Amino acid sequence: MKLTAKRSKLSGEILIPASKSHTIRAVAIAAMARGKSVLRNPLESADARSAFRAASEFGARISVAENKWIIDGVGGEINKVASFVDVANSGTSLRIFSALASLASHDITFDGDASIRSRPMDPLLNALRDLGVRVKSLHGKCPFTITGPMQGGVTTVNGISSQFLTALLFACPLSEGTTELQVVNLHEKPYVEITLDWLRSQGIQFEQKGLDWFRIPGNQEYKAFDRQIPADFSTATFALCAAAITQSEVFIKGLDFSDHQGDKKVFGFLENMGVELTHLDNGVLVKGRPLKGIDIDMNDTPDALPALAVTACFADGETRLYNVAQARLKECDRISAMRTELTKMGADVEEFEDGLLIRKSKLTGSAVHGYDDHRMVMALALAGMAAEGETEVDTAEAVKVTYPEFVKDFVAMGGRLKEKN
Repeated sequence: MKLTAKRSKLSGEILIPASKSHTIRAVAIAAMARGKSVLRNPLESADARSAFRAASEFGARISVAENKWIIDGVGGEINKVASFVDVANSGTSLRIFSALASLASHDITFDGDASIRSRPMDPLLNALRDLGVRVKSLHGKCPFTITGPMQGGVTTVNGISSQFLTALLFACPLSEGTTELQVVNLHEKPYVEITLDWLRSQGIQFEQKGLDWFRIPGNQEYKAFDRQIPADFSTATFALCAAAITQSEVFIKGLDFSDHQGDKKVFGFLENMGVELTHLDNGVLVKGRPLKGIDIDMNDTPDALPALAVTACFADGETRLYNVAQARLKECDRISAMRTELTKMGADVEEFEDGLLIRKSKLTGSAVHGYDDHRMVMALALAGMAAEGETEVDTAEAVKVTYPEFVKDFVAMGGRLKEKN
């Protein structure tokens, strides 16, 4: 599917959908808990459904009602007939559920689409091996097979993706022994804080020294819960940046700024660039204003790189997005991909190992590639709404991964977006 975008002026309000990160974590804990958990307002997207399917393969029974999922968990006992999990495009589901699979004493194989088969897994797989888990893997990527049970022990995990540490933090409390985790090279720290919030809400016992060392007793258990899933700041980034680059006024609803999601920092980045923000009881009023280039350390906010790269094209002077080398390990190499596609539209962009330098540019509509990456597609659509002429983005069906209502929501605000097969 292709998505066309033309210069737009936005107005009105937008209700941000639920967080992908919270939804998948909630599904994982509910699947392993004993009893029925209720997830209120979960994210209905392809990635969330991947977690849904993985939980079902593990033996959890799931029913869907209006705006809620009810999950009857396995009480830590993964179904003995579970043998294969297809996570499609969901890296978060892959990492978390493969670690949880190590609690079973039989083989469970994981695989996914072409993008998932390119995503590194060795940091997690090596840590699991240290903890007594057998792993069969040719290249340190999907497909691979996990055989437990996890025994506990001492290991070091490379945190180049925070998902590796999150996966271990979710699995280790259910293992047969105590686990000591040493963490090196940790990126995306706010995502780990989200994980720790979930563990604390469950009463899971652990010791920590910052985010560099954890000691986690085994033989603990997860409890059924009833919880509202927070809105997604990563998704809100697109409405925020769209208002900024189209000089529009948009009211963004549903966000909880007390949540640990890292991408809430993007609101501060845009405010520093010149956007006017007014925080009200039920949302944030965003008013686009002339933008100025700044330096942004994006280590905690890698998912915002595509949208911020587009925004930087409309800021006076230079904008430097740095310390975000892990963006190369996402659904695609987002650093290289954004340089390539924005250059097609006339942007002045330099690529570095850990980010981008972007100078104010006049963008012209072009045919651009979305890389089957939801955040690439949405960011390039934003560029098209602020560029001269028409922009056509391919692989646009990828938006279903996290934001199926993207086109509908933006059209409702005046966005000149159109899907075509």
